[in-house]
Amino acid sequence: MGNRQPPVQQAPPAQKLRLRYVKRGPARFTSHRDFGRALERALRRAEIPMAYSSGFTPHPRISYANAAPTSAASEAEYVELGLKSVCDPAKVVAALNEVLPAGFEVLDAAEAVSESLGELLEASDWLIRLDGAADGVLAAALADLMGRDEFTVERMTKTGLRTFDVRSAILTAEVTDDVTIRVRTVHQTPLVRPDDIVSALRRIDEAVPGRPLLTRLAQGPLRDGAIGDPLR
Repeated sequence: MGNRQPPVQQAPPAQKLRLRYVKRGPARFTSHRDFGRALERALRRAEIPMAYSSGFTPHPRISYANAAPTSAASEAEYVELGLKSVCDPAKVVAALNEVLPAGFEVLDAAEAVSESLGELLEASDWLIRLDGAADGVLAAALADLMGRDEFTVERMTKTGLRTFDVRSAILTAEVTDDVTIRVRTVHQTPLVRPDDIVSALRRIDEAVPGRPLLTRLAQGPLRDGAIGDPLR
């Protein structure tokens, strides 16, 4: 044991690429961990030259930020890759899309900027679809929620039961038809998810359906009242 050699120190990445990818169709039901395994397999199959961490169990340098919850579709998920050699971002996108499972697709890639992904992902736009909602129910419950200064709900997390002020996270919200709400949320701590908003609406009116179909439309920095592109 005393003669155990220290682990090899890996060179820092030669390039950091940030990717925007989507989850569509049945892929919405995969967990963040499931996607991580699928991405690592795709990186190996596509022969992307990944940089690795140092230590006794090196792992590819992959960083995620603010992944959508399981069962949510998304048009705006982000991941950062550390590469051991410089690659053309467009070629990395094409190579990964050849081997990623159905439902996952990389839409864009760019070299990382100085700000971390966590700093750039300030807000999200979501569609919350609640099939079966009666005419006017969502509009009335949402108007009640938006008229309040604070509205708390509880959710079980890995660290126990947490209380969230849902209202403070909502920047804008509107009912687009009798079963769909479009909402913009700011990313705060603790993070308020769209299903927390549904919980709040159901506390206001039990007639609000409780099985939302969630789709993230956009995610990024807030720029002049709009969500910007974190890759640009």
